[in-house]
Parts: sequence; structure tokens; C-alpha cells
Amino acid sequence: MAKKWALTKRAQYLTVYKSGKAWVDNLIVIKTLPNELEFSRYGFSAAKEIGKAVVRNRVRRLLKEIARVTNVKPGWDIVFIARPTAAVADYHQLKKSMEKLLLRAHLIDKDETLRVGVN
Repeated sequence: MAKKWALTKRAQYLTVYKSGKAWVDNLIVIKTLPNELEFSRYGFSAAKEIGKAVVRNRVRRLLKEIARVTNVKPGWDIVFIARPTAAVADYHQLKKSMEKLLLRAHLIDKDETLRVGVN
């Protein structure tokens, strides 16, 4: 993922945490905040309760890849927070969960998810 599309500073994460709106699923929580830019920026978080570093990094890598292939509307800061159940989830479960949350947040079109194969 390109650097300009990443939330890199702690202050950016805290702004989204404090002022953003949240959507919750059993695998992922997303927090979103409009950013007034021409592109969306992403942040990924996996707490120690998920597991050891290998597990946390695996979950973050999967979430990054799913975000990379998903067409999200521009102009948003989005933080994906993995929940402990995400440690045992596979790619397809995480993808379905993420697309469901993005759809609920109106950040992707329903037509887009149908083309990708989510029902």
C-alpha cells in the first residue's frame, strides 16, 4: 500500500478514534472520518489480545490486501481494528466481513460488491 494512502501518525489514528463513526462486526471494527482529500487513507490495528506478533501481523497483512483490492469511495480516513476472533478467520471470512461493514458505512456501492461476489 502506498505511503500517501496510509495513516502513519498516532495523531491521525486518535482523530479517527475520537471523532469518527464506528461499525462493528464479529471479526472487524471500522472507524471512519471524512478527510477532505481526493483519496482515502487506511490504518490497521491489531491489539495484543489477538495473539502473538506473528498472528497480529498475519491479520494486518490480510486486511491490507483486502483493502487494496476493494474500491472505496475517496475522501475518507478508515481504521480497521481486528477483533480477537479475526485470528482464526481466513481471507474470505475477513473479506466478507470488511465488505459488509463498508457497505453499511456507505463507502462502497452495492453493485461493486455484487461484481466481486459478495451476496
